[in-house]
Amino acid sequence: MTDRFTVACIQTNSTNEIEPNIRTVDELVRVAVGDGAQLVLLPEVVSLLEQGSKNMFARSRSQDDDPALKAFQALAAELGIWLHTGSLPMKLSDTKIANRSFVLNPAGEIAAWYDKIHMFDVDLPNGETYRESKNYQPGDRAVVADLPWGKLGLSICYDLRFPYLYRALAHQGADFLCVPAAFTKVTGEAHWHSLLQARAIENTCFVFAPAQTGKHDDGRSTYGHSLIVDPWGEVLADGGTEVGYVTADIDMARVAEARDRVPSITHDRDFKFD
Repeated sequence: MTDRFTVACIQTNSTNEIEPNIRTVDELVRVAVGDGAQLVLLPEVVSLLEQGSKNMFARSRSQDDDPALKAFQALAAELGIWLHTGSLPMKLSDTKIANRSFVLNPAGEIAAWYDKIHMFDVDLPNGETYRESKNYQPGDRAVVADLPWGKLGLSICYDLRFPYLYRALAHQGADFLCVPAAFTKVTGEAHWHSLLQARAIENTCFVFAPAQTGKHDDGRSTYGHSLIVDPWGEVLADGGTEVGYVTADIDMARVAEARDRVPSITHDRDFKFD
């Protein structure tokens, strides 16, 4: 295990066409790697941002046939990097899709995968309505992936609002938490920075949060502001609202330093209600 590495979070404005999204990712990842990135993370639904059920099922593919996964595996192998695919819609059946993340090693092999557990079923104050559970099958397993620098706890977007998941990942040894997202502009403006910093602070982990940004083909607007946060809650990089990427040099000593200062992760206790 090495003590230092460079991470990049890619920020995209994905469309409802898979091939252009793949090309955008390819271009941005290559530039980020040219800037020294050894671990690159993509946003949620990076290959296909589509809301209507009919179009979602028409465009989604099974894991064995998904063109984005194949392209990203080839890219990781060509560049010799660790690549987190953000999330990709994987068709499970004629009625359900998985919102699935993959961690790819430098040979392009799948080192770990995770299905989003918590479904975004909300009615926002601006009139936007989301029913993710209509099309998506929620996951039922938490995942920690082994990287050369430490352990990466996997999550996706709306998972961010469920701190018990991240506590469980930290107790399983996570040094980093990843939160690829397509956060809405409304909820992002209200909560994105606060929640990500809280997850970093309370678990004394780095947080990597690549995000979608801007107005999309289906009419929704996402918040952007891909973040890299250190275990003390300091924002090391903020992607703003433009398509692009951010990088940060990660020093693993910061995890130990934060846990020495406030070892709350060792202080959890069971309790009950009267």
